[in-house]
Amino acid sequence: MIRLANVKDKDQVIRLLEESRIEAGFHTDAQFSFPFVREYAERLFVHHLYHGLALVAEIEDAGVQGVLLAICHDHPFGPVRMARETLWFINAQHRGGSTARRMLKYYEQWAKSQGCEFIGMAGMGSEPAVGSMYERADFKVAETFYIKNLQ
Repeated sequence: MIRLANVKDKDQVIRLLEESRIEAGFHTDAQFSFPFVREYAERLFVHHLYHGLALVAEIEDAGVQGVLLAICHDHPFGPVRMARETLWFINAQHRGGSTARRMLKYYEQWAKSQGCEFIGMAGMGSEPAVGSMYERADFKVAETFYIKNLQ
């Protein structure tokens, strides 16, 4: 079931935020490693719960196994509203089927209800299947994002 998160989902969502960080390599990558801080993850979740979108995929007999966090903002280059994904993660054991597509559709509907004309999703270059899924859902590549470690 895809549904809006609630305060009771906090611990399960925080677990997914930590899993997401590990899967992305942010715990071991020498260039982009940073610590997981539970209090920070909790603030992120609560912020999206009350000021954005906090969406979960609840799997029967397995609990919350997916999370999508997003916010709306004014586009920096023109007078339009845009929704931007902060984080999207589904536990690897529960990927496949229609969970991802249903979460994406919910996000689109939410963004429309917020008056957004565009929605954005991040794609990990190391995972081309994600980009293919976005393209099947009519997303277009708009920018490529680069990060540099300043430490």
